[in-house]
Amino acid sequence: MTSSMVVRVVHAVLGAAVGVLWLVLPGMTTTAGDPVAITGDGPVASAPAQDEEDDESSVADLVLPLVVAGVAVVLAGYGYARRTRRARTRTTPGGHPVPPPPPPFAELDARARASLVEADDCVRTSREELGFAEALFGAAAVAPFERAVRAAEAELSAAFRMRQRYDDGVPEDAAARRRALAEITGRCREAGRRLDAEAAGFDQLRGLERGGGEAPAVAEARFRELTDRTADAEGLLVELGERYPPAATAPVTGYVAQAKGRLVFAAARLDRTRRSADAGDATGAARQLRAAEGALSQAAVFVSGVERLATELSAATEMVPAALTGAEVEVAEARGWLAGGPTAASAVPVGELRARILHADIVLASVREALTGGPYDPLGALRRIVRAVVPVGVGRAGVLPAAASLVARSAVGAADGFVATHRRAVGAEARTRLAEAQRLLAAEPAEPAAADGLARQARDLAEQDVRLYGHPVAGAAEEASGAVLGGIVLGGTPDGGPPMSFGGPDTRGRRTA
Repeated sequence: MTSSMVVRVVHAVLGAAVGVLWLVLPGMTTTAGDPVAITGDGPVASAPAQDEEDDESSVADLVLPLVVAGVAVVLAGYGYARRTRRARTRTTPGGHPVPPPPPPFAELDARARASLVEADDCVRTSREELGFAEALFGAAAVAPFERAVRAAEAELSAAFRMRQRYDDGVPEDAAARRRALAEITGRCREAGRRLDAEAAGFDQLRGLERGGGEAPAVAEARFRELTDRTADAEGLLVELGERYPPAATAPVTGYVAQAKGRLVFAAARLDRTRRSADAGDATGAARQLRAAEGALSQAAVFVSGVERLATELSAATEMVPAALTGAEVEVAEARGWLAGGPTAASAVPVGELRARILHADIVLASVREALTGGPYDPLGALRRIVRAVVPVGVGRAGVLPAAASLVARSAVGAADGFVATHRRAVGAEARTRLAEAQRLLAAEPAEPAAADGLARQARDLAEQDVRLYGHPVAGAAEEASGAVLGGIVLGGTPDGGPPMSFGGPDTRGRRTA
């Protein structure tokens, strides 16, 4: 600020001096007064010499002011350019730098979506590998890494919640929506940072690059266990197909085959682990073992999905009759509201309530007919009952809240398993709906009906993503393609690329060849 004022003062003084010089200079260079008589006897200058002298004086009178004016112009231009440059770069008030234009919404949105997918993959993989470490070293040894994963999960959960609100149109202001997208990206980065910070310590605990200790034996034991469970799940799925219609088992269609595929991949990688260890290549053995562990984790998800569905179908079968009775109680209470009895407390307009009651009657009648008409989908029947009756009342009667919870847990579990085993293809929208469904199911009080709807939407979106994804790696081996689709390996090479490991975006693919 002070230097700028000095420059202005110097320019003013210089301008005044130039003006004075311009006015005075002609007088200083012109002969004034009367002619002086020559009294000496010396020679007298000739007329041509006098003319030449007058011409030189005239030239000086003209050129010197022009030179001074030119110098003044140059100095003024230099000062103006300097002031302009300083005004553009200074950070003091009145001279803030011009900020770059903000990135377009599409770019911010794409960045936020990619960050959600990346952070979710890192958290899922870290949780899976943490299970292998805990099985070998115990809960106390992995406690610091458990805390890191929980902290990353909290950041990611907040990011998903913000994304769900953003998709719902909250906030509405354009500037606030930009800030929301930036915060989503920031929380995802923080989740990854927390995992990255613990990756080196986790590797030190596991010691895979030093030979792995008992880790290969633990993986082989889990492989044998899952091989037996897969065979049992195959038989169980056959039984379910005989007791229930295809719609009942649709959530786990193809799961046994995919579990077998992951086990084949795991067996091949465990064999490579042993060969690398025998050759003294501890780094290569660690890489192969991590890929095998990732495949085993996903095989367990497939098998557990079949086992869980069998349990849920059995529980739903026992619950349907009681749910029907509870639903009829709800509808009867709603009819009392219509009659204006002592229990009238509905805030729903009479015409709307009458339409809801009529719809509920139709649905309950069709469910009763399905129960007596042969094999039916009990989870589907419970879902229909809950959806028909909740708009009529509030689900207070007997077993209806339990029925709604069972249906929602089944849908959330199915969606989560699908995302976990197809994560390379599943985008941010499906993951966001799943995260919101999980939040609503765990809330106090829970909102199972809303959670069920969001979970089913998440599963539909995830399946659509997988269909659009196509073959993940052109020319890759069949065993690697399933592992790439499942996010077990990161792709990029014919064998699938480096395996995913505990850590954030900067460390998850550190086990390269």
